[in-house]
Amino acid sequence: MTTGDDMREVRVELGERGYVVRIGPGILAGLGAALRAVLGEGGSSVAAVITDENVAPLYGGCAIDSLRRAGYDARLVTVPAGDATKSLATASRLYDELAAARMERSSPVIALGGGMVGDLTGFVAATWLRGVPFVQCSTTVEADVDAGVGGKTGVNHPAGKNLIGAFYQPRLVLMDTATLDTLPDRDFRAGLAESIKHGAIRDAAFLEWHHRNAHRILAHDAAAVAELLEKNVRIKAEVVAADEREAGLRAILNFGHTIGHAIETLMDYEWRHGECVAVGMVAASRIAVRRSIMSAADAGRLRTLLETFGLPTQIPVTIPPDRVIELTKMDKKVAAGKVKFVLVPRFGETVFRNDITDVEIRQAVEDMKP
Repeated sequence: MTTGDDMREVRVELGERGYVVRIGPGILAGLGAALRAVLGEGGSSVAAVITDENVAPLYGGCAIDSLRRAGYDARLVTVPAGDATKSLATASRLYDELAAARMERSSPVIALGGGMVGDLTGFVAATWLRGVPFVQCSTTVEADVDAGVGGKTGVNHPAGKNLIGAFYQPRLVLMDTATLDTLPDRDFRAGLAESIKHGAIRDAAFLEWHHRNAHRILAHDAAAVAELLEKNVRIKAEVVAADEREAGLRAILNFGHTIGHAIETLMDYEWRHGECVAVGMVAASRIAVRRSIMSAADAGRLRTLLETFGLPTQIPVTIPPDRVIELTKMDKKVAAGKVKFVLVPRFGETVFRNDITDVEIRQAVEDMKP
């Protein structure tokens, strides 16, 4: 539903664990009141906001002030920016912070930032005292369109990305679109890869919408960005409601992620997650074309769209194909020793294949080098 000219609302239907996603400008200032409405007045008065060193000076004060106005004894905890922070070592440090704050089982933990902060904070919330209330306040396009909704939390391991984690749903998600005004252009564009992915796997008309509205999106047109976020949240909410723990349908969201995660690890997280997903989608499309699953025309159209948004479609020459192959076999979606690839036969549809060979992966990687 749309709650006003500037405010949009989507509900993630998960029974008693369902929650609302609110999208609009300036809503971070209402965090405290919104949290009280969800958690009630009788719970703990202690709250923690976890953010990174880039977001803290921009929006940390707003979040803390809002919580204090609602009666919370709130503290701000800052971690270094970048996906390398998403580790067990950082989680351990955050546990120390929660212990020092005397966080109780009813004390909310709020993620303020992008996908890394959300994943890390959600994992800490899921495991501290066996689970405390978790709230997502996303400040990036990538988190808004994907990571902020769905309850996937986790940290990285040297063997691969997101190998340690838990499914743990937030109690509330706030997407303050005004925070995107301070997002670096590279990060804004990187987040759009997940939006393009959603169109490719679930909604061909939405994918076409990206083509028609590219100039508006890249110009940060408020109406276009709000429409983009709402549509993505609806797609993600529908998939999560149907398959919360990725037993079947939800795996379609991994299109581009199998090789993309390998590239992300091999790049030492210097590339943005969305940039790695972009090259992962191109690689998966190349495999699909070679198998006559996807047309060369559709693969080309997808690549052109990614390039329109300034996203990479080539893999650095320094990336060794054998290491990509090795890392795909460490992917979370491996079952019985076989990697599950998501392929797109036509836009809006997906198929799974667990018989992609090392030769096919190597060929796709080699083909994508400059």
